[in-house]
Amino acid sequence: MAKNPAASASSDAPSDGTLLNGEPVNSGKGRATPTRAEQEAARKRPLVPDTKEAKARARADLQTQREKARVGMAAGDPKYLPARDQGPQRKFVRDFVDAGWHLGEVVMPAMVVVILATFIPVPEVQYYSFVALWIFILFVVGDMILTSIFVKRAVKEKFGADKVEKGLGWYAAMRTVQMRFLRLPKPQVKRGQRPV
Repeated sequence: MAKNPAASASSDAPSDGTLLNGEPVNSGKGRATPTRAEQEAARKRPLVPDTKEAKARARADLQTQREKARVGMAAGDPKYLPARDQGPQRKFVRDFVDAGWHLGEVVMPAMVVVILATFIPVPEVQYYSFVALWIFILFVVGDMILTSIFVKRAVKEKFGADKVEKGLGWYAAMRTVQMRFLRLPKPQVKRGQRPV
């Protein structure tokens, strides 16, 4: 009768309670097989404990990350800028706009003045304040168009005509109508300090 290699290997294996080099050897896994209900319960259990401390810690971490991102974006850190603000050309455009004075910066205060003028019970004051506001808005649009043209020309001179990104004129025009202290990223240059 031929010997089965598996049978001889199993007969050579040490049994429970046998000592090997002075250490007890267990041939089994040493624990009971979990039931199906236990296995399903283990899969349904959340990986992170759902405790008040864990939630508070996660909330504090999220708040810290948001604050860090907000400060980084305001400072112009490229790591925290959204896609529309990234790149050397966008930074150049921001610096170009921030270096000058623009009529669009006073649109909001002008609108507040017109709203206050509507409370004056003199029809001529109300009428002429609206007319003046619309004339002012026409000048603002003209300033936006001129800024867009000048920005595109400056970007072509600095980066080359074949490497100009799309949308830089609109990007510059939209930045001109924001009040300086509300712009994000915050202005990195002083007025009159043209970027090079």
